[in-house]
Amino acid sequence: MKTLRLLHRWAGGLIGLLLALLGLTGTLLVHEDAWLRATVPHATDAQRQDTATLAATLTRVFSAEDRPRSIVLATAEQGLNRLSYKAEQQGAYADQDGRIVLGWTSIWARPEVWLFVFHHYLFAGDVGKVITGVAGLVGLGFVVTGLILWWPTRRMFHARAWPRLMKRAAIVHHHRDLGVLVAPLLIVSLTTGAAMNLKWFSQALRAPFTPPSVMQQASAPPRIEGGEFAEDLDWAKVIGAAKARYPGAEVRIVTPPAKAGGLISIRLRQQAEWLPNGRTMAWFDPADGRMVATRDAQTLPLGSRIANADFPLHAAKVGGLPYRLVMTVCGLALTLLGTLAVVTFWGNPSGLPKRKKKAVKKMRPAGGETPVPASRA
Repeated sequence: MKTLRLLHRWAGGLIGLLLALLGLTGTLLVHEDAWLRATVPHATDAQRQDTATLAATLTRVFSAEDRPRSIVLATAEQGLNRLSYKAEQQGAYADQDGRIVLGWTSIWARPEVWLFVFHHYLFAGDVGKVITGVAGLVGLGFVVTGLILWWPTRRMFHARAWPRLMKRAAIVHHHRDLGVLVAPLLIVSLTTGAAMNLKWFSQALRAPFTPPSVMQQASAPPRIEGGEFAEDLDWAKVIGAAKARYPGAEVRIVTPPAKAGGLISIRLRQQAEWLPNGRTMAWFDPADGRMVATRDAQTLPLGSRIANADFPLHAAKVGGLPYRLVMTVCGLALTLLGTLAVVTFWGNPSGLPKRKKKAVKKMRPAGGETPVPASRA
């Protein structure tokens, strides 16, 4: 137990601040739609999914001189289309008629953009993605070891949002009790976060349900070569075909071919899907708008369907406002746990109680006379 406590303390002191920052940025991102509605024109517009509107929007967007590489369509929560371009830091919001209302060429122009890049990549690309994934696994280790360390002190449990006193003993006691309270939420958040960033971990979790090779094969795009992208493509025909193939599905992402011979891909979300952008797919020949392949997300292998629940559970994209509030509590708790862990650790890395030094009183002779030092002779 002593070794476990030492390992828990030192690991928390070293990585606690990173987990705290991930918890804080994740909490803010949970409320991204509300932020957009408050700060960007047309974000409060009602969602439109009729074929005529979508076709007109796609015609305008993809006929522009600076054609985006994809468009994420408006949702019921916020009425903006989001455009992504070949330049990684370039993006834009457009209204549902395809008119640009806000654009940027740097992630620092929009708080929700750089918050996501930090939360997911730590501003370090794929390396940062791996680091955050490993941090999630370490966080899971904290939950498990924390529960073990808390168990002997369970009779002293008190549910508090803040330490009773800002002293080390009270902070440590609060740290353990708060960790136990939010442990189920932390397990969900940390597991799904690590699974999204670490492919091997995700595959290990789903392997009991579906072999990784089967999941990879089921998610592979079709090996079909498309024609040259037609400038006057009939988008109404394309959208109409996708909707006819999946009645009641919501068109979510449209991506034109990235290179010669590529296909137009459309992601749709069926009612039973949790993912906000769905995993149901339809592919079209860019030369004539002919549908050449489809993939129903509800017929994917069980392991793949379980993996598709990671993001909506992690980012609170299911369950409406109640679940967003639950994950807000989870994120703030992680922020508090990580911050106070760092403060208490570096305030006393040894973990040993500090002894107060006793004051030394100088003795004076009676009468208050100052003693004369003895002769050195």
